[in-house]
Amino acid sequence: MSKTHNDADDKVLLRHNAKDIAWLTLNRPKAYNALSSALMSELISSLNSIANERDTKVVVIKGAGKGFCAGHDLQEMKVNNNETFLENFFAQCCVLMQTIINLPQPVIAQVHGTAAAAGCQLVASCDLAFADDNATFATPGVNIGLFCSTPMVAVSRKINRKTMMEMLLLGDKIDSKTAAEHGLINRRVPAKLLNKAVSEVANKIASKSPLTLKIGKEAFYKQLEMPLSEAYEYTSKVMIQNMQARDADEGISAFIEKRVPVWIGK
Repeated sequence: MSKTHNDADDKVLLRHNAKDIAWLTLNRPKAYNALSSALMSELISSLNSIANERDTKVVVIKGAGKGFCAGHDLQEMKVNNNETFLENFFAQCCVLMQTIINLPQPVIAQVHGTAAAAGCQLVASCDLAFADDNATFATPGVNIGLFCSTPMVAVSRKINRKTMMEMLLLGDKIDSKTAAEHGLINRRVPAKLLNKAVSEVANKIASKSPLTLKIGKEAFYKQLEMPLSEAYEYTSKVMIQNMQARDADEGISAFIEKRVPVWIGK
């Protein structure tokens, strides 16, 4: 969580595309990229646009300045400490996290510096996460009398309960090595190699069929909440539908013929 400054005149979210990868940069460096209403609004809007972009295959979320994201914007919350504002504020944050999960394209978090509270939630909500060897992660709300209740929803679905409760009750930071061991991130990378590592992963994913990625991502999150037998029944139906797609036919043919497949996204 972070105190902030008035950055109404700043562009709080930056975007650039490299081939078929959209890079979104949280751009509130003086506030350690705290999630303000404006920033969350821009993220949701950008992700909703990306969902309909056939040429965008992968999304990377990163932070400007010294850290990834220090959490919810505490100053904005304190100034607007009334039930109506806070209901809208946290509802907006919940929409943002679910928009990432529901996005057809895979989303990668590229983490440096601090990822705390809602920043840690943002990392956990992304499909993949890579961090440099100096990155830290925390759900430190207990230290300021504000338990990280919404952040724990995403983070507790990535790591085990005992580890989650330790993070929540102590409010201490864990380093990227520990975060990788707990499953919060995929792996830690030397700081100077982080951007290269994320680019390589993003480009490799972008080389796959976009239809297959969409089908697979949706099925992955849906089956997680199902009983075992229901999950198998559901995913069997997904595979049958997937098998009838033109990209599946192309991919199997290319494999048999030992050539590179040409995807059409259908």
